[in-house]
Amino acid sequence: MNPYWGANFFQFFATFFERLIHGTLFFSPEADELQMGVLALVALSCGLIAPFLVLKRMTMFANALSHTLLFGIVTAFLLSSSFWGATLFDPSTLLIGALVAAFLTAFLTEGAVRLFRLQAEGSVGLIFSLLFALGVILATLFTKNVHLGVEVVLGNADALQPSDLSLVGYWSCVQLALILLFFRPLQIAAFDRLFAAALGIRPLLFHFLLLFLTAGICVSAFRAVGVLLVLSFLTGPYLIARLFSHRLSHLLFFSSAIGVVLSIFGIALSRHFLSTYQLPLSTGGIVVSLIGCTYLIGVVFRSIRRKTADSANFKYN
Repeated sequence: MNPYWGANFFQFFATFFERLIHGTLFFSPEADELQMGVLALVALSCGLIAPFLVLKRMTMFANALSHTLLFGIVTAFLLSSSFWGATLFDPSTLLIGALVAAFLTAFLTEGAVRLFRLQAEGSVGLIFSLLFALGVILATLFTKNVHLGVEVVLGNADALQPSDLSLVGYWSCVQLALILLFFRPLQIAAFDRLFAAALGIRPLLFHFLLLFLTAGICVSAFRAVGVLLVLSFLTGPYLIARLFSHRLSHLLFFSSAIGVVLSIFGIALSRHFLSTYQLPLSTGGIVVSLIGCTYLIGVVFRSIRRKTADSANFKYN
């Protein structure tokens, strides 16, 4: 029996810490603990890459991926079902299709910029519209009798498996290692491409590294939060951290920490609503709503703090 069944918000954390102290947390993780692990790692990965994406104005690329993954998923399903009878929600089908679509989006977007002299925003808009339209056409023509909806688009954090935790964990380790190894050139290339080139750094190489990291995040996260909600994990915690800090190292830390904390709180709230009010709400949706509400609270708090500081300076002067 799930030890979290019937627990409210505070009982959820009491049960969690009790299992942590007794050591049962790591040997037999329950569904709620799998959600915590997967969503916390997704938030950590998104927090580590979000500042670089915003500095290089690449958040539109992440938005494009959230749409073009549909094309890859449908294509992989059609091919795999024809050759070995795989189902749409087979993990290998989803992962292979999403990975191919992610890298296709990355290379076509960059290729359009280089070959046709398009601006980055125009290239992203063109490519993601094209691939998303192709995905919709394929889904309409060939998957009429297949459920192609909520779980692929919005994810299903309530149906995660230990394999999902392993996938996100492996990717988080790879991403952390790459960022630690190339932090300095990534930082310089994100702020000033010309200066980076003058120092012998290849901006294009690290641009593709960011594309690779972003694609990997979307692929590893969409089973939990779908192909749309991952964008909130990429931008929301960073925007909250940006309200109170401007240093890159601080933004990396606080973006990750805020995402992890809000993910855990969202899972506790999801369990609370189910136990207390019998409302089976989407865990990913609750976390994203928490991110949005926290940002609004942060904006209000910063505004009040500024007004207080201005008033104090006025009186002093």
